Amino acid sequence: MAAWARQKHLLQALGRDSPLLPRCTPTCVPFSSKAAASQKRAGAQSYPVINGDIPPVCRHVYEANARNSQLCGHRYAELINKIKQGGGESAILRHTQRNKKLLVRERLRMLLDDESFLELSPMAGLGLPYGDVPSAGCLTGVGKICGVWCVFISNDATVKGGTAYPISVKKQLRAQEIAIQNRLPTVYLVDSGGAFLPLQAELFPDKQHGGRTFYNEAIMSAMKIPQVAVVCGSCTAGGAYIPTMAEETVIVDKIGTIFLAGPPLVKAATGEDVSAENLGGAKLHSRVSGCVDHFASTEAEAYTCARHIISSLNFDPVPEDSSEYENPLYDANELTGLAPLNYKSTLNIKLILSRLLDGSRLLEFKADYGTTLVAGFASVEGNLVGIVANNGELTHDASLKGSHFVQLCNQRGIPLLFLQNTASQESVPTNVVKAEEQTNRLKAQAAMIAAVACASVPKITLVIGGCHGGESFAMCGRSFDPNFLFLWPNARVSLVDPHSASENSQWREQHHAHDAEENTKLKKLKKESTAFYSTARLWDDGIILPQDSRNVIGKCLRIIKQQKYKDFTYQTSPVFRMSKQENRHCGVVALGCQMALHCNSYLTEKWEAGICWKSSRK
Repeated sequence: MAAWARQKHLLQALGRDSPLLPRCTPTCVPFSSKAAASQKRAGAQSYPVINGDIPPVCRHVYEANARNSQLCGHRYAELINKIKQGGGESAILRHTQRNKKLLVRERLRMLLDDESFLELSPMAGLGLPYGDVPSAGCLTGVGKICGVWCVFISNDATVKGGTAYPISVKKQLRAQEIAIQNRLPTVYLVDSGGAFLPLQAELFPDKQHGGRTFYNEAIMSAMKIPQVAVVCGSCTAGGAYIPTMAEETVIVDKIGTIFLAGPPLVKAATGEDVSAENLGGAKLHSRVSGCVDHFASTEAEAYTCARHIISSLNFDPVPEDSSEYENPLYDANELTGLAPLNYKSTLNIKLILSRLLDGSRLLEFKADYGTTLVAGFASVEGNLVGIVANNGELTHDASLKGSHFVQLCNQRGIPLLFLQNTASQESVPTNVVKAEEQTNRLKAQAAMIAAVACASVPKITLVIGGCHGGESFAMCGRSFDPNFLFLWPNARVSLVDPHSASENSQWREQHHAHDAEENTKLKKLKKESTAFYSTARLWDDGIILPQDSRNVIGKCLRIIKQQKYKDFTYQTSPVFRMSKQENRHCGVVALGCQMALHCNSYLTEKWEAGICWKSSRK
C-alpha cells in the first residue's frame, strides 16, 4: 500500500490521475470496423496497376511452360482420383455395409458449414518406402463450423483400418501446429486402430512421434485453444488418449469404442470373453466411466452435437466484410503458361502478380533497387498483404531490400506472402571477383534470413518454381515456420537444381564415372525433386493448381485473420477430465491428466518467444 501511495503522489505531482491517462485526454470519435475496412480497401484500390501483358518475344517460353503445366496437371488429377478412393472398393464396402459407418468426406459434410474447406496435404503418403497410404490415412484441413474457422483431423478407417503410420503421425502433428500458429479450435473425428506396430520404431520413441499428439492437445487446451473430439469408430491404444484428453467429447452408440486393449487382448491376458461394447462402448463411457460428455444415437446426431459445442465456445466469428473487392485484370488460367518449366524459363514475376492481386494493383517498395526481388503492398480478396517475390537471383541489394521490407511489415502487423522461385548457386566461385560477390551476398542474405525468422506476423509461402539452396531460407521455406506453404505442380524442391546440375563444374568433377551411372544419379535427383515427391512426404501443405492460387491464398488470409478477434491468454494447465475419479474404467483418463501436468514450462517458453501473432495487432 505504501508503494502505491508513493506512486499516486508522484503521479499527482506530474499532474496525472492514473498511470494510463495523460492530463488532457483528447476526445476520440468512434468509427465502425466496417468503415475502417472500407477506407483501407479504397486506399488499396488506388495503388498502381501492374502491366500483365505477355511480351510477344516471350511467347515460345509461355507455350513451353503451358505444355509442361498440362502434363503436371494430368498427374495431379490422377493422384487426386486415387486418394478419393481411400483404401479401395472392398475396404469401403466393409466400412459402410458391415460396420455401418459413414465415409470420412460424408462426415465432414455433416460437420462443416456449406462453405468449401481448405484441405491440407491430400497427397501425403503416396509412393513411400512402406507402400501407399492414401492421404496418410487421415483428412486434415481448416473449415468453418457455425461460422468459426476450425482445424479438423479425421481418421479414414478405409485406409489400413485407420492405423497410424509414420506419415499419419506427421500429418496430424502438422495440423496441430497450424492450429497453434493460427489459434484455431481443433476437432478430432476419431476412428483409429492405433499405431501400425511393424513400424513402431518410426512412430513411437522420438520427440516428434505419436506421443507429441497428446502433448500438443494438452498444450493447446492450456492456451485456450478448444479441443473437441467425436468418437465415431474404434479408439484403441494410443488413439484412446485423443478423446479422453479433449475438453468435450461425443461418442456414437454401437460404433464408438474407447479402450487401451481390445477384446482379443483381454481374452489372451485374462481368459475373459467380453464384447467391445461392454469393454468400452458408448453407454459405458457416457454413464459409468465419464470418459465422454455426450451420447449420440447416430453419427448425424454426433456431428450436430459437435456443432453445438463449437457454437458454445464464445468465439466471435470473423465479421464478413460486405465491401466488394476488385478481381485481377488478367485471366488466372494464363498462370499455367507462367509456371516455369525450369529456372531458365522464368518470366517476369509481375506477370504472375497481375493475375493474383486485387485489381492487378501493387504499391511497389524500392522499385528501382534490388530489382531481382519484387516487394510491395497489395490486397488479395480484400486482405492487405506484403508481397515478397523472386524475380531472379537473390543478390546483395535484393536481400537488403527484402530484409527492410519484411521488418516494415512486421512493424505494421501486415501478413507476408512469399512467391518463391529460387536458383541454386555455385558453391565454388570461379574467380576472385565472384568470390567477393558471393561473400557480400551471403552477409546480406543472412540479414534477410534473420528478419524472416524473427517476423511475428503470419507468413504464407507459395513455391511457383524452384526451391533450391540457401535462398529458399530467406524466402521463408518450410524450416522457417510459415503458417501455410503450398507448391505449384511444376515446382522443384532440392538442394541442387537438377536442370543445372549436369552443367555445374563441381558436379562434373565429382562424377567422373561412366555416363550411364551419371544419368542414373541425375534421374534420381529429378525424381526426388518433384512437387509430388515433396508433398507425399509432407514437406509442404499441399499442391495447388496455379489457377486456384488466388482462392487458396484468400482463404488462408481469412483464416489467419480470426486470431485478431480473439484475445490471447493462457493458463498453466489444460482442462482436466475427472482427474480424481477412482474407477477401473478410467485408466486412460488418469494417464492423460499426468501428461497434461508437464505443459507449464512449455507454455511460458512459447509465450516469451511469441509463438502466436499477438492480439495487439488489430
